[in-house]
Parts: sequence; C-alpha cells; structure tokens
Amino acid sequence: MDKLLALDIGGGTQDILLFDQAKTLENCIQLVLPSPTVLVAKKIARITEAGKPLFLDGSVMGGGPSTKAIRNHLKKGLPVIATARAALTIHDNLEHVTKLGVIIGDEPPAGAGSVSLSDIDVEMLGRILAEAGEELPSNFAVAVQDHGYSPYESNRSFRFRIWEEFMHSGGDLHALIYRDVPDYFTRMRAVQDIVSGSLLMDTCGAALLGALTDKTVAAAAKQTAVAVVNLGNQHTFAAIIRNGKVLGLFEHHTGALSAVKAKIYLKRLLAGTLTDIEIRQDGGHGCIAPVEPVAARLIAVTGPRREMLAGTGYYFAAPQGNMMLMGCYGLIAARRLSGC
Repeated sequence: MDKLLALDIGGGTQDILLFDQAKTLENCIQLVLPSPTVLVAKKIARITEAGKPLFLDGSVMGGGPSTKAIRNHLKKGLPVIATARAALTIHDNLEHVTKLGVIIGDEPPAGAGSVSLSDIDVEMLGRILAEAGEELPSNFAVAVQDHGYSPYESNRSFRFRIWEEFMHSGGDLHALIYRDVPDYFTRMRAVQDIVSGSLLMDTCGAALLGALTDKTVAAAAKQTAVAVVNLGNQHTFAAIIRNGKVLGLFEHHTGALSAVKAKIYLKRLLAGTLTDIEIRQDGGHGCIAPVEPVAARLIAVTGPRREMLAGTGYYFAAPQGNMMLMGCYGLIAARRLSGC
C-alpha cells in the first residue's frame, strides 16, 4: 500500500485523506468538503428553483439533505422520476416511494434536470487531486453510515439489531471492517460497485478506531477502559472500549441532545443503567448497556459538533492534531489491521 484514499462520508461533510507512506501525515493531502448528500441537495434545489421535472439515477446513497430536497421538490408540485436503484435512497420499500409521488422510471422526461445519486464522486475527486498534481490511487477505504436494507421494518430498528448482533458476537472492533460486505449493507455495496476492492466501514466504527489512534485514548483503553462519544452533524454515537472490544454503546440524533442530556446518558451508560427503551423513546436508535458498571479512565469527545461538550472536563481527542480526520485515521488503522 503506497497510497490510500480514505473517505469518511458523513451527513454534513466528507473528510478525505490521501495517505502516502512516503510522506509524513502532515504533508499528505487533507480535505474537508460538503458531504455528497449536501452537494446532491444543492443540485436538486437548483432544479426546483428552475421549475423543472427532476430525474434521479445512480445508486442508493445517504439521505438527510438529499431526501429532504426531493420531498421539497414534490411539495412544489414538480414531478420526480427515479430509477429503482436511485429510489432506494428515499426508502427501501418502493411502494412507499411511489406513495410519496415519485414515479419509478428509467428515462428522464423532456426538459428534466438530472441528478446522479452516489456516496462517492470519483470524477470530482480525480479532478481535485489532478489539480494538486496527484492521481487517484488504486486503494480506497470508505466509511458510510449504513442503516441496512429494511423495506418492512424501521431502518433504525434494523440498524440497531446489527449492533446487537455485533455485541453478542463479542464486540471486537476488527469485526467492523469489511472486505466482503453483507448483502443488507446496500450503501456500502453501492460504494464497492464504484470502487471495487475497497475497504468499507460504518462511520461509527471508523470513528472509534480513529479515536484509538490518539495516544491518550489508546493508553486509557488498555489500562482500564475509555468512553468515546462522537458528536456528528446528524448522529451521535458513544461506546465504551477496553482492549479492542466494545463493552456498551448508544446511538442517538445529535439534534435531540443537549450538553446536560449527553452527560447524563454517558454517566448512565458507564453505570450500566441506561436502557434501550429510554433512548428509543427519546428518538434515538438504541442502547446496549455494559453487563456491569465500568470505571472509565477517560471520556473522549470527537466529531464536528463536539463543542456541545466544551467545558465538561472531557478529553477532546485529536489524533495528529486533526479531529476532523478522525474517521480517516480509523480507516487507515483498519487497512493495517486487515493485513492488506
């Protein structure tokens, strides 16, 4: 592995690192750009403003801003036509998609504005790197938050059932690294369709591995345990780690949290008293408490919304001095752990 392009695709930003073994990390190309779903939403908004029909092709990608823009287009009384693959971005059940007013089709109507859906824009990345005198490498490692394919079940419930299976199997962080992506992770598989042979992770797993590249966090995780909370633009994920294993976790929506609530949840997660039903009733994905109370040596905070917990005394992790590339560092670590 001479060079590796690591991409951490979030709900607000896509964080990019062209890792070059011949250079120090400080001299490697590093980028923080708007996430693909944000860029797609802007393209759709321009078509909406122009009053044109919207045609969507490509593949399943992250929702949030993109699906909000699609719904806004429909609310304006403007038609939306989408291929079956692209329509899965809106919902895994195509009957649900058509009930929203989306027409499933393979051809754009006359005068339509077209937008291709994808979590990774290889052409754009190639242009950016070319301007910097670099080429796209053959090695990719990509993190996306994949809720899994669940046409008849809440995708939150399905996603958290996958976390439960992970915990029941031992909670080993290595298990979050994928070369052979399970069929139900449709976003990850769509990325591999574009960049074949790429290493894939969920963004939460990449953030945990990235946090462990911070020497202070790594030392605490070996000595006793560490709690890592990643405050993303859309989602918050917290986990207790000891010796490479996850002991407990919860996942929520960042917009539903406050500093006070987040602190209480973290304290109760460590105490083993936070329940799954509490997090779900609060609008979150769920919780798996540790089997017994854990005395964490450190609570480490990361993510673009980490300022929520400023002044708490928690440790603000920043491996290599760059918090925004936490997921990318996790992907590099995953590549090394996978042995290829």
